[in-house]
Amino acid sequence: MAKRLTKKAQIVLCTLTALLLVLAVWTIWGNSALTVSTVVVTTDSVPAVFSGFRIAQVSDLHNAEFGKNNTRLLELLSTNQPDIIVITGDLVDSRHTDIDIALSFAEEAVRIAPVYYVTGNHEANLSQYDRLRDGLEAVGVSVLDDRAVELERNGEKITLIGLSDPDFIMKGDMFGEVPAMINTKLENLTDTDNSYTILLSHRPELFENYVINGIDLILSGHTHGGQFRLPFVGGLIAPNQGLFPKYDAGLYIDGSTHMVVSRGIGNSIIPIRFNNRPEIVLVELYCFSKQARKLVIRNSKLSGTSSP
Repeated sequence: MAKRLTKKAQIVLCTLTALLLVLAVWTIWGNSALTVSTVVVTTDSVPAVFSGFRIAQVSDLHNAEFGKNNTRLLELLSTNQPDIIVITGDLVDSRHTDIDIALSFAEEAVRIAPVYYVTGNHEANLSQYDRLRDGLEAVGVSVLDDRAVELERNGEKITLIGLSDPDFIMKGDMFGEVPAMINTKLENLTDTDNSYTILLSHRPELFENYVINGIDLILSGHTHGGQFRLPFVGGLIAPNQGLFPKYDAGLYIDGSTHMVVSRGIGNSIIPIRFNNRPEIVLVELYCFSKQARKLVIRNSKLSGTSSP
């Protein structure tokens, strides 16, 4: 006859069961609780008329739906009143593609704000990419396949550049050719009048190349936030970066170059995230010129407060 558990063992077993239940509920909730993460970029290189410009970034949707026809996703976008919406790759999933879901989302998104789109590696592996691209353009999305456009306000402008995913040209990077290819593309796409430049590119691991080419702001994805996020460590694994990726989520700065990496929204090969809620990123641009900075410092000295 099996021995009955001691009272202490019963307490330990109940505690472990409760912890596992809480962990399971937390994980399930965390995979569906869409959030908005705001990133503020303050720089003296953005034109003053673009101060307060709001960019909503949707990345790595992978055909996911949040509410019927993505109503929850669209409501969050609308509530935050972006000036533009950017989609930074993997709108669809090459393994279980539904073009209609992607186009339905895009058709509603353009009613909120102008939408700009670049491809990810999943579009590069998609036999139906032509249909997706043509459908996006038909509903009013600007597809930036290695193309630049200008955004204007009151006679001032910023340049928006989109890079198609490197997988369209070469799969993998055995001989280190991708960085050279990216450099060549950016040399041809960047202008010479020193306007503020925003780059949409699916791949954050190429950050050094973006810096070399003088890009001011990069909006990227691809990492899914490292999929499993560990406290005090960050993301566990990301495509093209491996274990403990250097660029997994959030804001990175090198000199005057800022890069925002979205944790994305959907999942692909690994169907579950941990401690890593799906997100829309809201980037807010603010102009803080040298003249304005001097004024703030001067006023803070007069009032006896510390300056930023």
